[in-house]
Amino acid sequence: MPDAIVTVPPHASFITEVACHPLVSGLRLNTVMPVKGSLEDTLKRLLDTGKTIYVDLKCRQLRVRTFGVPPFTEIELTHRIAVETPVTAYFSGGKERATVLEVDGNRLIMAEGPHRVVGPGESVNIPHPSLRVEGYLTELDRRYIEAGARVGVRDYMLSFVESGRDITELTALLPEARVVAKIESARGLGYIAAEWDHEARLMAARGDLYLEVERPHHIAAALDSIIRTDASAIVASRLFDSMALHAEPESADIMDADALLRMGYRTFMLGDEVCLKRESVLGALNLLEAVAERYA
Repeated sequence: MPDAIVTVPPHASFITEVACHPLVSGLRLNTVMPVKGSLEDTLKRLLDTGKTIYVDLKCRQLRVRTFGVPPFTEIELTHRIAVETPVTAYFSGGKERATVLEVDGNRLIMAEGPHRVVGPGESVNIPHPSLRVEGYLTELDRRYIEAGARVGVRDYMLSFVESGRDITELTALLPEARVVAKIESARGLGYIAAEWDHEARLMAARGDLYLEVERPHHIAAALDSIIRTDASAIVASRLFDSMALHAEPESADIMDADALLRMGYRTFMLGDEVCLKRESVLGALNLLEAVAERYA
């Protein structure tokens, strides 16, 4: 049977119930989510479940920093970047796209849309080979590393890993860290093809990787290359998304899970949307268990 890592809203009332599900091997804390009280207290509450706690650091992932109304105001990012312009930027997991006319440090000057208010925490993808992101670990990442060290958290997920240097930036601060390297870009795929040497467990983080491959249909080959490189690789994101909206899963979600099992994946990480409610996350876990029965 497969095992599952579940994203947990930090103060959800159903964390203990989810942690007791037979498939659940670990809990993921998405550090974009706000917490009440100290980071140490939040991590301790999760550690009390007895499950492995993965702190998901955002690193060079591009996110919106402040509210903006493009094109009347710029979009301010969490990182300074350089990229050839004009260039296309993707929002809402690829559902929206817009043209960036110019970049000024961490400011995007937009030609148009998205035609709405863009808010803090939203992710932005600019899948262009000229893109360069300044820095890796963020200030918040470092605060979580320090808090984790104080309470005994050793497991970390690093976003947008693209070289071994990204991993050593964490292990230099926390030598005992166990690292999951989230592969989310073309450069990340190049890293595992040319450089990866078992220094981290790999994750096929499909939410961003799907937007970052050269052509959408290349995602299948990318997923295959990751599990062939690391037989223990985790697959994440875009799993059972329909169950975040209604109790009955769509056929595509069932076939997706089955295809990933046939490809060889045995650890699944459920993302934010399906994990926000007790009924949807438990429903997704039960569905994964049912789909996997034929591979037991």
